[in-house]
Amino acid sequence: MWDSHTFSVYLNNMSIANLKGGHMRLDKFLKVSRIIKRRTVAKEACDKGIVTINGKQAKSSSEVKIGDILEVTFGEKVMKFKITEIKEHVLKADAKEMYEIIE
Repeated sequence: MWDSHTFSVYLNNMSIANLKGGHMRLDKFLKVSRIIKRRTVAKEACDKGIVTINGKQAKSSSEVKIGDILEVTFGEKVMKFKITEIKEHVLKADAKEMYEIIE
């Protein structure tokens, strides 16, 4: 059986392995990157069709990866973002490093 330290190292490595592929659910990315402040609001935005990934309408469960282009409609304004990093947790000050504003 595993001791607590070995198990902790295993879980940490699993998290790193999952992120090496650089994939994350769209609603979670929007929340973690603070493009949209709450995950439930991000899900609703996706359900209403105001979020696209690489020009295609996206569901909240869609996977995003580094290099994807997101378009989010805020009222009359359309914002375009390029994903530059995928992180599970990020400080508010560092959230903007996860994307670059294109338009």
